[in-house]
Amino acid sequence: MAPRGIFITGTDTGVGKSIVAATLARLLRMNGVKVGVMKPVTSGCHEVSGQLVSNDALLLCQAAGISCDDDVAPYRLREALAPSVAAKIDGIRIDFSTIKEAFDRLAACYDYVIIEGAGGLMVPLSGGLLVADLARELNLPLLVVAKPGLGTINHTVLTCFAAQQMGLQVAGVIINGMPEHPGLAEQGAPHQIGSLCGASVLGIWPYRNEIDEMEIVDELAAWLDGQAETSIVLRELGV
Repeated sequence: MAPRGIFITGTDTGVGKSIVAATLARLLRMNGVKVGVMKPVTSGCHEVSGQLVSNDALLLCQAAGISCDDDVAPYRLREALAPSVAAKIDGIRIDFSTIKEAFDRLAACYDYVIIEGAGGLMVPLSGGLLVADLARELNLPLLVVAKPGLGTINHTVLTCFAAQQMGLQVAGVIINGMPEHPGLAEQGAPHQIGSLCGASVLGIWPYRNEIDEMEIVDELAAWLDGQAETSIVLRELGV
């Protein structure tokens, strides 16, 4: 029986994958689900007491209410570069079997596991292996996070098309960061994405400008918990 979980990817870097992943973790925790989280590869980590720390992994763990250990964040890289390049600088080879073993241990401990990828599907991790290859290795469906503005239709359709060509199931798309007063591009994008990318738009999340990321996560989780359609979205994600 395949583990229950979702692999969160983005149409680009900086579209809010960490916020979406952490918000879903918080939402599931609020609803009594024992949820695990994972950030397999993080570039641009900072050093604390001689150890590299992944801020993304810390946010996910705080949202899920679990400790951040090596299974949650097995590869922490110093430079804010493509993971394959950052790993080479650090003298590290990213091994999919190490990530898979960590994931299997998490899947054995939790009802549902949320995995946040690095950048988008075509980001190189090791040699010719991409983030998409890692998602396929873990045998999880994708949740695609997209921005709401100009260019998002092209980026989202390309991401979903690439996923489908590589044999990956796309569970749906979250459009993250919709402004309070959307322009014409933001207003039209969700319908076009839903029509063209072969996957349902599972949510249009509002833009939040709080500085503290955990505050954003808490507010979004509370907002989602009050939405009638959230139960349908969670069902689509296999919860």
